[in-house]
Amino acid sequence: MNTEVAELKDSSFLVQLVYPAMVAMGLDIQQVCERCNITPQLLHDVNARFPHAAQIHFWKVLEEVSGDSAIGLHLAERVEVYRGQVLEYLFLSSPTFGEGLRRALNYQRLVTDASQIELVVEDDSACLRLRFSGDDAPSLRHRDECFSLFLLRYFDAITNSAFAARAVHFRHPLGGDAEDYRRAFGCEVVFEQDDQGIYFGREILDIPSSHAEPELLRLHEELASQRLARLEKQEVVDDVKRVIAEILEQGQPDLETIAGRLGTSARNLRARLSDAGTSFNQVLADYRCILAKRLLAQTDESISDVVYLTGFSEPSTFYRAFKRWTGMTPVEYREQKRSEPEDS
Repeated sequence: MNTEVAELKDSSFLVQLVYPAMVAMGLDIQQVCERCNITPQLLHDVNARFPHAAQIHFWKVLEEVSGDSAIGLHLAERVEVYRGQVLEYLFLSSPTFGEGLRRALNYQRLVTDASQIELVVEDDSACLRLRFSGDDAPSLRHRDECFSLFLLRYFDAITNSAFAARAVHFRHPLGGDAEDYRRAFGCEVVFEQDDQGIYFGREILDIPSSHAEPELLRLHEELASQRLARLEKQEVVDDVKRVIAEILEQGQPDLETIAGRLGTSARNLRARLSDAGTSFNQVLADYRCILAKRLLAQTDESISDVVYLTGFSEPSTFYRAFKRWTGMTPVEYREQKRSEPEDS
């Protein structure tokens, strides 16, 4: 078992989902993007992922910029319910709503590492329990409200309006007008509960899908499995980079030290990195290269300090490595970056 706690991450799909709604609401998009470091990659790359901890800041900024104490609720009312994601295809091609829901839950990590969504069925009722990391952060109530209403709108769309929630529960206190929530959700909305989730009749699980297609279902399950496997392979690279960042100033990191910090053996870590199509030396070199270029281009750190911060023991070794990475000396690289126009 790993002794280090892996950094939780979210798919860029979450940002891509709400971005058009932000535009439609007339929010100051430039300010939001700058304050939250929303890059073009996050808006266009379906495989990009970002730290889940950034969610707290994101929703806090949205409330400040919009001045809306129920910004998550109002964004969710404008979010598009169909976005062409693999989980959507998996859901639609299943025979019934219930089977599609269970299959989608098997692959929820494709959307976020920080959720634990569970389907609970008892007697004639069902509940989709929603548990997220960081529930105690005040700004995350916007995330929970946005996600819950998005799910209701999505379920309504894929069941041709046959889905009907009996109630929605949240752990956090009411942050807006109670009638506004009831209007948006179309059911009873209860706050300050022990658990949060969406409650509905068990019979809804048996609603047949109008898009059910057995052959497509097999294809979509295979695609979802492949994407999950790729994600898990990339995780080991991210874990190695995270530990490198923590200990790099101490000097030359080695495979054995990194493996020990991750609670595994050097042999196992080497094999996992190989399976991900890379090696420890390559991950280390890539990390040092990116760090060195950022320090040279964006800070006034002296070259000797850059050598130290990138974990090299000798300036000559750093100079040779940097020349190999970029074809330039560190001084040439810094001068080139500083001579470039700001909008280049």
